[in-house]
Amino acid sequence: MQENDLQALMSRFEALIERVEQLKRQNALLVAQERSWREERAHLIEKNEIAKRKIESMILRLKALEQDS
Repeated sequence: MQENDLQALMSRFEALIERVEQLKRQNALLVAQERSWREERAHLIEKNEIAKRKIESMILRLKALEQDS
């Protein structure tokens, strides 16, 4: 192999290593974002269930008031 070929190969190898590192950082960021979104989703589902129970309770109370009158 000529010196130029070796230098070109080393250059490409270094570029590939940097790209792998960049993709690792990007993947870590995406994983963190996914975790955050999953936590937010779970929180919203919980809030939705609480609201649903409150509404069902109000409906039952309204029906009971309606039957009393």
